[in-house]
Amino acid sequence: MRHKIMLLFILFLWAWNPVSAEEPLDGILQGVQKRYGSLPGLVVSYKREVITRSMAMLGIQTKKDLATGKIFFKPPHFLRIQQETPKSETLIINGETLWWYLPHKKQVYRYPAQKLGQEMQLMSDIFQGLRGVESRFKLTLTAEGTDQGHELKLNPDPPWEQIDHIKLWVDPEDFHIRVLETYNYLGGLTRFILEEPSAQGEFEKNFFHFLIPDGVKIIEE
Repeated sequence: MRHKIMLLFILFLWAWNPVSAEEPLDGILQGVQKRYGSLPGLVVSYKREVITRSMAMLGIQTKKDLATGKIFFKPPHFLRIQQETPKSETLIINGETLWWYLPHKKQVYRYPAQKLGQEMQLMSDIFQGLRGVESRFKLTLTAEGTDQGHELKLNPDPPWEQIDHIKLWVDPEDFHIRVLETYNYLGGLTRFILEEPSAQGEFEKNFFHFLIPDGVKIIEE
């Protein structure tokens, strides 16, 4: 009888071992890494929504700041975001410089890449299969297998100046990252809804470098 009680006690402890609670998260991270980690480059269409704190509190569904376009990425740090609507805009990052081109204003902003290093590093890590995020974020699986997918919450560690936390929704079938949300300290959020990524091995020469058109004003930041 004593042996049976001891066996039941051991089984109870094993069932409630905190390590077992981490296994679903580990499996999701492995699935994302397998999905993205070996891609030589990718192209993904997106829809971006910006929701202010007041809009979120009131439950307003209409998004006043809505944009669509495509994201191009080549490891380890080449990124191009080509906004198509409501107005054409281009954001290019090549590891040294960030260019934000507004053709309707004939202006281009030039930033040192490190000025927006945290956000850009996160985007780069996401498209490399969440590479290294566990070393810079407290990672939590906040929902598993819902209609929207697996929900991951990333809290920057150490904290960031403007971003409070990030949320990702991962497809439970093929582990593609469906939604990326960044939450600021004021309660607003920026949401990227991402389509299925397409692998791309080669890009045109200078695709991730900005060639300044004639008549465009350069604004240094």
